[in-house]
Amino acid sequence: MNDLFAPFLLQGEVALVTGASSGFGRHFGSVLARAGAKVVLAARRTERVREACDDIIAAGGDALAVTMDVNDSDSIKAAFTQAQQAFGVVTVVVNNAGITIPKPLLDLSDSDWSRVIDTNLNGVAFVTREAAQRMIAAGKGGSVVNIASILALREQKMLTNYAASKAGVVQFTRTAALELAAHNIRVNAICPGYFSTELNGDWLASEDGQAMVGRIPQRRTGDLQDLNGPLLLLASSAGALMTGAALTVDGGHVLSGL
Repeated sequence: MNDLFAPFLLQGEVALVTGASSGFGRHFGSVLARAGAKVVLAARRTERVREACDDIIAAGGDALAVTMDVNDSDSIKAAFTQAQQAFGVVTVVVNNAGITIPKPLLDLSDSDWSRVIDTNLNGVAFVTREAAQRMIAAGKGGSVVNIASILALREQKMLTNYAASKAGVVQFTRTAALELAAHNIRVNAICPGYFSTELNGDWLASEDGQAMVGRIPQRRTGDLQDLNGPLLLLASSAGALMTGAALTVDGGHVLSGL
């Protein structure tokens, strides 16, 4: 292998991905395993996480399925303990768990608002806190990659709760990066544009969704492999001097109207 690519590899690292049962999270787990990390896949839907682990193991990787509710600190602690017992201290975290409840602001219930904020923002904070505490206790550095959104940077109707949560993730990323830099823990974010996933596939196929795609400068939504480079850059030593960054991966979408 060309030595130029060696810093992007993750041999010796233990990587935990939240929301790993489908979509981005399942893909991230596979990419991190292919880069050499021992991978811990965390989600509430344990059976689907086990299926993803089986795929990684069948391909020659090391993977562990854990049940985690990112809204529950006890659940987070238990999952990290299970990961540490199996593979050692988690040194790479991908905070991917997220939900959306698209409604006009005037129709959002208290529960609609809180469920999105709790999962998308509070979950990122709670998982990062647990991971950082364990890295520091073990005298290890590491990397946290938070999955935000271009809606942290731009606006779209029907998604006030989601946009607020993702904007919070970006600012949390910057502030946590400032606090944790002294411990050699880097905290960065990826702000994806529109990718077809379980959360939005039906809408993207609709007339409104297709009209939106037409406003993206590259005239397409993202393919999952479009995130491989940014993920490995931020997770690995290739991005050793990067912390507090938010990388936009959107085909130029933020340059035009949403």
